[in-house]
Amino acid sequence: MVAGSLSRRRPFAFRPRKEIVSTGKKQFKIAVIAGDGIGKEVMPEGVRVVETAASKFGIDVKLDHFDWSCDNYDKIGKWMPDDWKDRIGGHDCIYFGASGWPARVLDHVSLWDSLIKFRREFDQYVNLRPVRLMPGIKSPLAGRKPGDIDYFVIRENTEGEYSSMGGRLFEGTDREMAQQISTFTRKGCDRIMRFAFELAMKRKKHVTSATKSNGISITMPYWDERFAEMGKHYPEVRCSQYHIDGLTIQMVLDPGRFDVIVASNLFGDILSDLGPATTGTIGIAPSSNLNPERTFPSLFEPVHGSAPDISGKNIANPVGQIWSGAMMLDFLGNGDASCRQAHDAILDAIEAVLVEGPHTPDLGGKAKTADVGKAIAEAVSTAH
Repeated sequence: MVAGSLSRRRPFAFRPRKEIVSTGKKQFKIAVIAGDGIGKEVMPEGVRVVETAASKFGIDVKLDHFDWSCDNYDKIGKWMPDDWKDRIGGHDCIYFGASGWPARVLDHVSLWDSLIKFRREFDQYVNLRPVRLMPGIKSPLAGRKPGDIDYFVIRENTEGEYSSMGGRLFEGTDREMAQQISTFTRKGCDRIMRFAFELAMKRKKHVTSATKSNGISITMPYWDERFAEMGKHYPEVRCSQYHIDGLTIQMVLDPGRFDVIVASNLFGDILSDLGPATTGTIGIAPSSNLNPERTFPSLFEPVHGSAPDISGKNIANPVGQIWSGAMMLDFLGNGDASCRQAHDAILDAIEAVLVEGPHTPDLGGKAKTADVGKAIAEAVSTAH
C-alpha cells in the first residue's frame, strides 16, 4: 500500500460545516443500475465488494436493482420508465454502471435519457474524479511512480456548455443552423468553486481553475471573476488559473503540480478523462456525481463507459466500479467510522490486487472480470 494522508486517500474526508451525526443503525438504500455494455459485467463485482465490506464493518445496506438500459428502447421507447424519479428518488445513492449502446440508439439520446436526467433532476452539481497513479500500474508518462500523480478534478455537472438551450433552424436547406447556448450562473459557479476550495483545505491547499477567457470572451471571464471572488474567502489556499490548452499540457508534463482542479462542464469532462489516462488506464478510474446537501440521491459510476467493443467478453476491468463503490460508502457514512473503514479496506484491497494480480487484459493479464472482483472481495473480507 502506498502511504498517504487520510484526507488525500478519501475525497470525503472534509465535511459540511455542521456537526456530523453518526449513522448509527441507519439502513442505506442504494439503487443499483448496471445499464449498458460492460456495465452489466462490472456491476456484479462492484456489488460483491460493497456487500462484503458492508457485512464486515456492520453497515446496513439494501440494494434495489433496476433493469434500465438501451434495451428498453425496443420495449418502451426510452431508456427508463416515466416514473423513474418516483422509483429511485427516495434512495440514498445510485450505484451506476454505464450508459450507451450506439448500435441501437445514438449516444446523445441515451445519455440525455439517463445520466443527464439524474444529474439535472437530482441536482448532482459536483462531478468528482480522483486522478491517482496506483501501485502496480505503469504510467505512460516516463519515470512516474505512485505518489507523483495525485489530484482531483472537480467538474460543474449541471449547467455550463451542456445546456439544453438552443435548437436547429431551416433544417435540410442551405440556411440550416444549429445553436446551443452555454449557461453560467452565479449560484452554479460559486457552489462548485466552494466545493473545490473546501476539498483543497484538507489537502495541499491549492486550487487550479480551467478557463479559456482569451477566446470565449463572455462566459469564461465571468467564470474567472467568480473564481477570484471565491478565492478571497480562502486566503490559506493558493490559486492558479490556466487556459484549457495550457492546462492539458501541464497535466502531461508536470502532473505533480496539481492538487484540486475546478472546471466547467465541458472542460471538466475532458480533463477528467485525460487525467486517468496519464495514470495508466481509464479502466480503474472512479467518479461520483454529488448532491452534497443530500437533498437528492448522489450517483457513483466508473469513468470507462459502456465499451461496446469488449462487451460480452467478460474481460472488463471492474476496479473503476469497485472504487466507485468505496467512494459511495464513504459518502453515505458522512463521517461514520464504519463507512470510513469500509472505504479504506476496499482501497487497500484494490492496491494489493493491482500489485499482486489477477489482472485483466488492459493491465497485461488474462483474468476475467469476476476473477478480479473475487480477489478484491477476498482481500476486503480478510482485512484487519
